Amino acid sequence: MHDYQRDFIASAIEADVLSFGSFTLKSGRISPYFFNAGLFHDGRTLGMLGHCYAEALERSGLECDVLFGPAYKGIPLVAATSVALSVEHQRNLPYAYNRKEAKDHGEGGTLVGAPLKGDVVIVDDVITAGTAINEALDIIRGQGARPAGIVVALDREERGKSERSAIEEIKERHGIPVIPIVTLSNVLDYLMQHGNNALQAHAEEIRLYRDRYGVKS
Repeated sequence: MHDYQRDFIASAIEADVLSFGSFTLKSGRISPYFFNAGLFHDGRTLGMLGHCYAEALERSGLECDVLFGPAYKGIPLVAATSVALSVEHQRNLPYAYNRKEAKDHGEGGTLVGAPLKGDVVIVDDVITAGTAINEALDIIRGQGARPAGIVVALDREERGKSERSAIEEIKERHGIPVIPIVTLSNVLDYLMQHGNNALQAHAEEIRLYRDRYGVKS
């Protein structure tokens, strides 16, 4: 595990972005953990997020021309990632995002920021059902650009309605890579190596949940 991944998990636990207990998911499953990136909501943690997204993208070797952040959670993420890429990696990439509702005055339309052209990487928090990502892919293709990949905060490594996860389905259906900052396996490793007794107990509960609902390798 890289330093930026450890820093990401530590910050997520500290900010209660990654919390432990008993949570009923939209699927009806009872999960022993919950991840809510919306709780990263101050300057320090937003800067950390931008750094982690930029590191994940750089280490992937994925090239692109534009970054795209789907409304709404993807908007601050794509801006922070663009800043981090410029400051830390001297890679000055333009970015864009969409509005949920079209603006009927001024410049109008649903897109804000740089034109979507060439190869576009989507920056978002997580992929669950994949609906939001499919909408983003349609927007990119509708502008005549090419989706090059997706960067997300967490891969839950969890099956959807089929034996595959939403991330696996996106990869197979659209033929593009999905790059997570961390996976659930990374989280488990961190909890066991750096956690106290309580965190290690949560790790065991998560391991049992993964055994039941995780994707089959």
